[in-house]
Amino acid sequence: MPKTYVLDTNVLIQSPQALQSFDDNMIILPIAVLEDLDKLKNEDGERGSNARQSIRFLEQLRQTGNLFEGVSLESGGMLKIEANFASVDLPYGFQANSNDNRILKVCKGLINQSEPITLVTKDIILRLKSQMLNIPTEDFFAEQSPVFQDLYTGRTEVYAPDEKMEDFKKKGLLPEHIYVVNDNKTKSGIIPEHNQFFIIHSDINERKTLLGRFNGKKIVPLKSLDLEPFGVKPKNVGQRFLQEALMQDADTAPLVIVKGTAGTAKTFYSLAVGLHQTLDPDFKGYRKILVTRPNVQFDDEIGFLPGSEQEKIAPLLRPIIDNLEILLNRSDKSRFQNEIEMRKKIEELFDRGVITAEAMNFIRGRSITHTYLIIDEAQNLTPKQVKGIITRVGKGTKVVLLGDPQQIDHPLLDEKTNGLSYASEKMKGSPLCFQLTMFADECLRSPLAFDATQRM
Repeated sequence: MPKTYVLDTNVLIQSPQALQSFDDNMIILPIAVLEDLDKLKNEDGERGSNARQSIRFLEQLRQTGNLFEGVSLESGGMLKIEANFASVDLPYGFQANSNDNRILKVCKGLINQSEPITLVTKDIILRLKSQMLNIPTEDFFAEQSPVFQDLYTGRTEVYAPDEKMEDFKKKGLLPEHIYVVNDNKTKSGIIPEHNQFFIIHSDINERKTLLGRFNGKKIVPLKSLDLEPFGVKPKNVGQRFLQEALMQDADTAPLVIVKGTAGTAKTFYSLAVGLHQTLDPDFKGYRKILVTRPNVQFDDEIGFLPGSEQEKIAPLLRPIIDNLEILLNRSDKSRFQNEIEMRKKIEELFDRGVITAEAMNFIRGRSITHTYLIIDEAQNLTPKQVKGIITRVGKGTKVVLLGDPQQIDHPLLDEKTNGLSYASEKMKGSPLCFQLTMFADECLRSPLAFDATQRM
């Protein structure tokens, strides 16, 4: 039996395609939602763009019939704009002129007419208020990924016959050669994903291990184990896998997705490999390193901030500068002896164009070629933003998405709806994408940082 859903504005602001995501059910848009869209349509950035896209879709539907009586959708459902129920009473303390409360009036009015409805909203406060009124409510799930613990990690521990490991470097391992040991001590086979990493244990001696990657046909040895990009040597298994993914050229691995907690060297290692490949005269792949990171506090308003583009985004560059300081002088004895010389080295990288930094708003819609593109804090991107970036990558560009899906700053995103998790789930198994989750016990920042990661 078809259901009836009342949509809040924020559902359309996060996903303009939401109106096409409810199958053969009825969608109701309160008139307050149209007024919200009208206020947002002239905004710069993601919210304004999504509001305009939603309005254009409503205009297409208006031309097919009367939206206030209901029009048919391609999904088989119906869409109706509801302008009634302005006189419905709400409890004391609910402001009558609040658009959120006007949406609640529509829900309550429909329920009073014995019409079962569900309010769909990204707003937790509105969900709490609807619970007070006994209005069924839920989050918008169409673009949700699994919770962080269930996301694809890009790495697995397996076992293989000891005799097969002897000639691993020459012949590799076929998928049928490996297996996992379940909690009940039983063995089961595994179907590997393209570019999945493996820690391979001997079935005779568990301490005898090899590292490999599935190339689509068999598990092969890592190619970069003996390399030290920009003088950096991997310190754990996660960093060995990370180095392998980052060292692939843009034709082999144009997309690398790295998830993990703070202190696991995601940004540090990405910069090290980027500098190694950009400055190496024998590697002609990249013209420059481009670094960007979304900032929900001022991404949409950055055009109104005073100063040049670089002055506007300077606060976002501080973590990048911190990592560059370590990369350019890793000697603990001399690191703090000449801060002026250190700053000159970093400024030279920016002045020569080896590294550039731009706000997220300034790279949308561009076709970026032959660039090593690092997107830090990618968990604060929306699915639409991350799709817009990845689908517009030009020839010879490598995109490195970094972030922690458990550290979300965006008010309408969570660990299941952010762009980093969305990209991870959608790109799993792609031969052009390498993925890796860095584990908490691979934190190298300090003993305190590791202890806090475990406890907090």
